[in-house]
Amino acid sequence: MAFTTGYMTNTRDFGTACSNVVVNLVNEDTVNAATVTIQIFFSLVPDTKTPLYVTSVNLPANSIARRTFFIQGVLAYEVQYDVVSAAPANVVLSNFGLDQFGNVVQEHRVLQSELTTIQALSPVI
Repeated sequence: MAFTTGYMTNTRDFGTACSNVVVNLVNEDTVNAATVTIQIFFSLVPDTKTPLYVTSVNLPANSIARRTFFIQGVLAYEVQYDVVSAAPANVVLSNFGLDQFGNVVQEHRVLQSELTTIQALSPVI
């Protein structure tokens, strides 16, 4: 099951810019492990989508994980997830942007219910 945040503008012109994005992963399944692939794309100029990070996280049953990614200076970014599990609906995802002081930027909060389902992760070229 793949999801995206969509592109998020990351400039001071539209609020507070983020220096980092924190990804939270929760596997609520009490039996099955899950693997979550995280891809982050960025843009320094309009209309250009460039891969920034690709990583995979193994989540044992009934566990949590957090990963932090540096995104300071990017014009926009997108977080994509792919969940592989016997029960993918039991994996809960969220991400939060943090400013240069480590404070949460509310405009860059994306909860599971706000993610958009996509067919597959974008290719990383």
